Amino acid sequence: MADKSPRQSMSKKSGKSLKEKRAVKRAKSAESSSTDNVLHPKKH
Repeated sequence: MADKSPRQSMSKKSGKSLKEKRAVKRAKSAESSSTDNVLHPKKH
């Protein structure tokens, strides 16, 4: 049961971090796309 308590607290914090994680993923995706276009412009 002790394990369940801290997990709930973490879950609540994850909700706020989720937004940040999404932003980071989006930024990484955009960067990857840009790099792909520069490295393989003909592939597009």
